[in-house]
Amino acid sequence: MLKHHASVVLVGRPNVGKSTLFNRLTRSRAALVAAEPGLTRDRHYGHARIGDKSFIVVDTGGLEPASDDGLRHQMAKQTMQAVDEGDAIIFMVDARVGLTAQDTVIAGQLRRRGRDVWLVVNKAEGFDADIVLSEFHELGLGEATAISASHGEGVRDLMEKVAKPFGGEQDAAAEREEQPRIAIVGRPNVGKSTLVNALIGEERMIALDSPGTTRDSIYVEFERKGRKYTVIDTAGVRRRARVDQAIEKFSVIKTLQAIEDANVVILVLDAMQEVADQDANVADFILEGGRALVVAVNKWDASDSTGRERIKREYARKLPFLGFANVHYISASSGSGVNGLMRSVDSAFAAAMSSLPTPKLTRVLQAAVERQAPPRSGYTRPKLRYAHQGGMNPPLIVVHGNSLGSVSERYRRYLERVFMEAFKLRGTPVKVMFKQGKNPFESRRNRSRH
Repeated sequence: MLKHHASVVLVGRPNVGKSTLFNRLTRSRAALVAAEPGLTRDRHYGHARIGDKSFIVVDTGGLEPASDDGLRHQMAKQTMQAVDEGDAIIFMVDARVGLTAQDTVIAGQLRRRGRDVWLVVNKAEGFDADIVLSEFHELGLGEATAISASHGEGVRDLMEKVAKPFGGEQDAAAEREEQPRIAIVGRPNVGKSTLVNALIGEERMIALDSPGTTRDSIYVEFERKGRKYTVIDTAGVRRRARVDQAIEKFSVIKTLQAIEDANVVILVLDAMQEVADQDANVADFILEGGRALVVAVNKWDASDSTGRERIKREYARKLPFLGFANVHYISASSGSGVNGLMRSVDSAFAAAMSSLPTPKLTRVLQAAVERQAPPRSGYTRPKLRYAHQGGMNPPLIVVHGNSLGSVSERYRRYLERVFMEAFKLRGTPVKVMFKQGKNPFESRRNRSRH
């Protein structure tokens, strides 16, 4: 069984440098924000990679446990939910400020949770490490590590230690290819559990992989029309009779781990509700992770013609970047539309796992350049010479040539569309990467001149 993608949760008082470390690890200033009501707006989620280990980083809001303020109390509550679900906890303190009473309170909460915690002293640049670390020993969280998140000092060494127990991507990729892994994601009460039950047969009894823990999603193997699948359910699979009575717990970490672990994601929307910012945020994460995608608009039978037109307009306006994905209008409770949905899952999986021959890739590339050459940059025009496949799930196409550093993002998207259409890669994003290198025949040509 493939374990879920690990998550690293950053906690600490406000302004100790959590966001700075988050941005350095994710190499991004644009984080996914959980805007769902009841989730703090200061909780961010992003992809990070150390060597062959990839994981999710969670930047929590500043933890102020002593506060009775409603919003701050809610922030503290949501931070502790992230701690309970995380695989590694980094507790950050500030070398310049020194040990505070709030640090002591937070350390006590983490100890009571029984979690392994990495105590990290940030802003330690210019200080004697031994002196800086000594006063934090009394927190009782073991040996502390000094870093500077803003300068990057000590960050890689720290994260290599933190990520050491996590599984490598090669192991995950090999296991993913065996059979389609489907993550069913969406906001609470859109009908995720009903759809899972429609796929696997509602009378089947489900055993949890890890009883008593909130950190693992449920992996269920099932067979449909002679083909085997694994569904990754973040809501908890329930019998049909219990679905309507139960309010699904919404956990962003579990949702993001399910996306990472899947080949194909089914994003479930509710025809009776508007397309929300949270839907767009999760869709963004699916796209960033390169996952194949099928969209299911559920409760279609309960919506009237006005409501149906409304959700189609909202989808086009709020999720225009999902043009590569098939959209199905279904009723999970009656099973209407589910067969068509699964046909799209099969085709999206096949597209994500496609093998693309180098000669055809290069011919498609050359035809695309003839039709629309990349714009000049100064005196030079980028020369795109040949292409080959660099990976799958999603298909990665590596384009070789000269002066490629000036190729625009717009032209990259143009090539991605061209490759997607040429190879009929419906349902999966396609990623194009430019690689500049010397012509392997250049030295041979030079020798022939002498």
